[in-house]
Amino acid sequence: MSSLDAAAAFALAHETPWPRDLRAHLDAGYFEPPPDNAVIGPTAPRGGPAGVIFHRGRRVAAWGETQRPDMTFSVAKSYLALIAGLAWQEGLLADLDAPVSASVAHEAFTGPRNGRVTWRHLLTNTSEWEGTLFGKSDLIDRGRNLGVEGQGAKRSARPLAEPGGHWEYNDVRVNALALALLLLFRRPLPEVFRERIADPIGCSADWRWHGYATSGVEVDGRVIESVSGGGHWGGGVFISAEDQARIGLLVAADGVWEGRPLLSAEWLRLCRTPCPLNPHYGFLFWLNTGRTKWPSASEGAVCFSGAGGNTTWIEPAEGIVSVTRWLDPAHLDGYMARVREALR
Repeated sequence: MSSLDAAAAFALAHETPWPRDLRAHLDAGYFEPPPDNAVIGPTAPRGGPAGVIFHRGRRVAAWGETQRPDMTFSVAKSYLALIAGLAWQEGLLADLDAPVSASVAHEAFTGPRNGRVTWRHLLTNTSEWEGTLFGKSDLIDRGRNLGVEGQGAKRSARPLAEPGGHWEYNDVRVNALALALLLLFRRPLPEVFRERIADPIGCSADWRWHGYATSGVEVDGRVIESVSGGGHWGGGVFISAEDQARIGLLVAADGVWEGRPLLSAEWLRLCRTPCPLNPHYGFLFWLNTGRTKWPSASEGAVCFSGAGGNTTWIEPAEGIVSVTRWLDPAHLDGYMARVREALR
């Protein structure tokens, strides 16, 4: 068995403990108890462990059903960052530190608090946005601790800080970013993503990106579904490991695909810049600052991470792009160690 085969075997042997029936898992209250856990978007049963590894642009390993579209949960957050980058490079999002309310007219961005929330706040999870969006209150994820996801209590009674004053992983606030981007583009975000990113890099036609039954927004006389940045109430991105790998390869190449620039390299640098309130987070990208999140990865490692063990891992300097589906997150670092050792 080669070293890469051993890494693949390790991933196969350490499947997430999540059941295959994801709807039952959500209904059982994994993320939060009833009634906060009510599923309002599409779900689908998951497949088994799967993955693919590229090294310096060459496919060097694969296992499982790599062409099967599955839910990805918070991987969608990093894809929202890519869409925000498209808006930024087109001049639609000219000033990251301007209030969203200056360019988007919607009640979600009005008032003494939410009217001061900036694009940078939303992109770094520091907005402290307050309210209910599409039937879900920000209180549901207030106090969320990813270290005890599925075990710890949420709905914290902590006083809110000023916008920009506290980092918190909160899906309602990420959904507010998705809404703001929809209102900037005046088009469905999946349409923008397909036209500007997925189709040019050769992704399949099988991926899809959903919002909720409650997230229809009227834009210029038509109702458009605002997508979600996660899946713990259903919705989000359903995509294969193969398509995720292509997106990872684009990011690893600083936004250039076969000589064609699709994403701004400067924007991707901003995405990889640590947030002052969380050194492991940039613009909806997970980072490895100080090698303290994944000790076996490099300082420059970037991950798009989704609950249940969905990870796109990018090592730009080493030319590694890896997608793992349904790998128990407790064993992700061990997998990284095996891959890096095999590709030395």
